[in-house]
Amino acid sequence: MNLESKIQEDLKTAMKAGDRFKVETLRGLMAQIKDERIKLRPKELTEDNVLAVIQRAVKRRKEAIELYKQGNRQDLADKEQKELQLLREYLPEQLSGQEVINIVNQVIEQVGATSVRDLGKVMGAVMKQVQGKADGKEVQQIVRERLTKLSQ
Repeated sequence: MNLESKIQEDLKTAMKAGDRFKVETLRGLMAQIKDERIKLRPKELTEDNVLAVIQRAVKRRKEAIELYKQGNRQDLADKEQKELQLLREYLPEQLSGQEVINIVNQVIEQVGATSVRDLGKVMGAVMKQVQGKADGKEVQQIVRERLTKLSQ
């Protein structure tokens, strides 16, 4: 079963169970997937496209949580956190920090990076390997730290 079908089935199950929160969250996600399908026409929507939509939704929730916390709106931050946890169920298992560091070190060696100026080259190669399995912000932070140490 592909990812979109799984989300659709989970939506039906939540509707039958009367889980309003899950229904609202998954309906919003399905709407975003539908928008992506329309945007890609005449091409077909692939698993990678669906995964990218989910990643964008997760990223939006993380950003919203930060903003709500800054605005002292813990109630809204909690709601976003709950949605974030639900959406993460559809992402592949996330890599640990050490696994990301190992991949970054490998890529730095492969591309011959020597300073922070090589950030773009390293990030491009790393993100291809960790797509969907690690947060881009965290990866960038690790890459930047590693490259800064190399240039010292």
